[in-house]
Amino acid sequence: MNIVIAAGGTGGHLYPAIAYAKEFARRDPQGQVWFIGSGKSLEGEILKNEGFAFERIRVEGLVGRRPLEMMRALAMLPRSLWQSIRLLRRRKADLVIGTGGYFSPPVVLAAWILRIPRVLLEPNAMPGFANRVLSPFADRIFLAFESARQFFRGERTDVIGTPVRQEFILEDPLPVPSMVSHVLVFGGSQGAQAINTAVLEAVASSARIRQLTITHQTGSADYERVRAEYARMGVAAEVQPFLFDMPQQLLRADLVVCRSGASTLAELAAYGKVGILIPFPQATHQHQDKNAQAVVGQGAARVIAQAQLTGARLAEEIEHFLTHPEQLQAMAERSWALRKVHATEQMVQACLSMFKPAAA
Repeated sequence: MNIVIAAGGTGGHLYPAIAYAKEFARRDPQGQVWFIGSGKSLEGEILKNEGFAFERIRVEGLVGRRPLEMMRALAMLPRSLWQSIRLLRRRKADLVIGTGGYFSPPVVLAAWILRIPRVLLEPNAMPGFANRVLSPFADRIFLAFESARQFFRGERTDVIGTPVRQEFILEDPLPVPSMVSHVLVFGGSQGAQAINTAVLEAVASSARIRQLTITHQTGSADYERVRAEYARMGVAAEVQPFLFDMPQQLLRADLVVCRSGASTLAELAAYGKVGILIPFPQATHQHQDKNAQAVVGQGAARVIAQAQLTGARLAEEIEHFLTHPEQLQAMAERSWALRKVHATEQMVQACLSMFKPAAA
């Protein structure tokens, strides 16, 4: 069984895809799983670290682009489609999985042309443009949020949650933290300067926060600045451009400051962690805002809009949990209740039930 997954760009697209790639590999050790994506360096580094092969296609996004950029992206599509057809033929793909994002359309459409079974994964509360356009060409569509169902038609759609890697699946809940002693900060796989700056300002303004253990993923572009600022303040924070061991980092954390991508929220729930969520304001259709609202509505997180994000506001939120540990405990229990750890198994089983090997 040969599986091709169109996923890339950011960890938010990659890590759910890696979860079901590993499950496919577990069920069929003789099979092969390949990724097709945009070719960004971090993308390749993550996949190499996880042990998966990677192919690149030339493609650019359409949504939110200037007219000339949009024309260039449209002109590139025929070539991207032809590249995808050649890759799927060469890999003798039996199944193609699209995870959304601008790199999915040529791969999924190529599979449709070649009559290879096609599956879409939509991890956000507000579906992205690519998956909405591709839905008529899909055999099955899997959603993370019930609110996304209204954008898709037919019985081919199932709400299963967001797949998480096996490392995040626990049989029993972790001990509920009695207090905040360790804060984990990350702004998505590429970092976030606004979050980095607000955290540094919060640390500078609060002696109580400076006493906490802080682990901070900065992104490569902001790493030196953030590291130097912690050193200047005399704070022995653990600062890294990227954290490849996120399961271990989340295990250690009592409180998390992060974006509200679907993959991030699924991983927080898998461990029953409480987040201070700062949605990415440029996310397509504000899907991170809607993701955050879904979790905050369940009492499992707090949210700060980036437009209102300051060091003082973030310090206030962190100190709230320092002063009221009972609220941290209650929210951790609600976060654990949101976990859907069987999403990966359910999706893979559904894919296998429809599986028809492609002609050689």
